[in-house]
Amino acid sequence: MRFTLLRMAKQMLSLEAAVRETCFPATYRPRLLVTCSDVPASYIDTLRSKCDVTVCEGVDRDEILKGVPGAEGILWLTADRLDGEVLERAGPQLRVVSTMTSGMDYVDAGVFGERGIALGHTPQVVNNPVADIAVGLMLAAARRFHEGRVAILEDRWEQRPQWMLGQDVVGATVGIVGFGGIGQTIAKRLRGFDVGRLIYTGHGEKVAAKEFGASFVGFDELLRESDFVFVVCPLTSETKNLFNAEAFKKMKPTSVLVNVARGGIVDQPALVEALRNGTIFAAGLDVMTPEPLPPNDPLMTLPNCIVVPHLGTATRQSLEDMFCITARNVLSVLSGGSLVALFKK
Repeated sequence: MRFTLLRMAKQMLSLEAAVRETCFPATYRPRLLVTCSDVPASYIDTLRSKCDVTVCEGVDRDEILKGVPGAEGILWLTADRLDGEVLERAGPQLRVVSTMTSGMDYVDAGVFGERGIALGHTPQVVNNPVADIAVGLMLAAARRFHEGRVAILEDRWEQRPQWMLGQDVVGATVGIVGFGGIGQTIAKRLRGFDVGRLIYTGHGEKVAAKEFGASFVGFDELLRESDFVFVVCPLTSETKNLFNAEAFKKMKPTSVLVNVARGGIVDQPALVEALRNGTIFAAGLDVMTPEPLPPNDPLMTLPNCIVVPHLGTATRQSLEDMFCITARNVLSVLSGGSLVALFKK
């Protein structure tokens, strides 16, 4: 099912085709706001062929609030809070907002329903790039890439059999917290690594799990049994600080944590302590709190922590795919249709 949805999304990813196929009344040019200019100029030019487009040059909230009045559709390209203040400032003519993200923890979704404004996002198309970076972080953390590089820089390269030993992936038990589109794509990637067992946890069992031979378990069992733990669940009130000091104590001292979801799911001071005292072996993080992370943050002092600056969807194809779905959402609603990718709480 997930691959069918992805194929459907791929068929809708030509921005030129989206604009060309959109039918507005002859004299109607909807007013759009694009909240960040850091996209190829050709994307904006294509939208301007049928719409009046305002582009915020930076990502400053004040600039967005100044530009939003009168907008009928918003392409929200920042991680700034999307809430009632933005909708109120826009005015009653606003009909649709689409974010260029899959996760929506920064969006006050309730106010959209109250005001009857359509809310879209970009699921599915993020699955492949995020899964790729998750597997990369797994390998980098398990095999001590960062620590090894630092050893070279500090002229500490040792040539002895037990130097810089890491953790094996072959035969390992892999636990995935959140077995949605990204979690299942990670499972697909791991087929080639000959892992021993695949387990997952979440709100309930997934039919798709049978395809991967994955077993549903409780959270505590996943912590106890896993050699590698992937965090790919949404950030909600239930999952905030899900990985705390107690959770880390239940994990194996040889285990590796990989977080490509949201930083708030992990109690960061507790993670720092767990890495420092050997409660767990290593961590690979694409997300953290806050973002951007200060260069003097304790995470940056740890030899057994791989930190990258939220690069999960940072590929050229992903940018194009996500922008096109975002634009499709907005254009579809403004032309009398429905959202291509509706956000459901």
